[in-house]
Amino acid sequence: MESTILVQRDGTIATVVLNRPDKLNALTRAMWARLGQVFGELHADEDLRCIVIRGAGTQAFAPGNDIAEFATERSNVAQGRAYGDDMRRTIEAIGACRHPIVAQIHGICVGGGLEIAGLADLRICGESSRFGVPINKLGLVMAYAEIGALIALVGEATALEILLEGRIFDAREAKDKGLVTRVVADDQVEAEARATAQRIADGAPLVARWHKQFARRLRDATPLGEAEAAEGFACFGTEDFRTGYRAFLAKQRPEFKGR
Repeated sequence: MESTILVQRDGTIATVVLNRPDKLNALTRAMWARLGQVFGELHADEDLRCIVIRGAGTQAFAPGNDIAEFATERSNVAQGRAYGDDMRRTIEAIGACRHPIVAQIHGICVGGGLEIAGLADLRICGESSRFGVPINKLGLVMAYAEIGALIALVGEATALEILLEGRIFDAREAKDKGLVTRVVADDQVEAEARATAQRIADGAPLVARWHKQFARRLRDATPLGEAEAAEGFACFGTEDFRTGYRAFLAKQRPEFKGR
């Protein structure tokens, strides 16, 4: 299954590819499991500064899970739960990844594909991209881990609109709903995603990680502890902070080291 989840490295940027173009990158259970392993490995990589996730080709990010597999992998409650556990672990691994994630969305981004793209921090799609979660037509529910991530992204009302209607909608509506960050011409998606990743990678990596951490923590209404609040000022003790402000004063480009 490693051939269906590819990792391509270019300096401090890694690109994760859902690589099943003959099936529009439809996801199998093994792909879900491998994707979670990959994000766990990337999370631990100290040299990494940004991750781009995309589908192979330009026809689809992913149309969701491969329905042809349901008869053998999701045909009853026990199988559905086991399959769902693999999905949950991967959703948690992507959600916990400390590095910024950019979703490069070409074409169809539906069902499980939308769930994965929605876990990215920035989502860039083409004008002809299409979105939705039509699982009500399959008699299939979005389990807690999956729906929680969708609600965190677009809110409860919009999440329920998407799930209860089960319709497919265009990129402009996806942008209005907050599902995507930016819509560009179809032939500019890759260039824009790459430029976005490079801008992130050029910034201070510790700062990017802290911003992700703080944003995730603030989803929890529990008051911040003293140590948590203090961490908001830890950046002033880093070499990157000294590098950053000195480069600014000298009108030079900073070279951050991640320490």
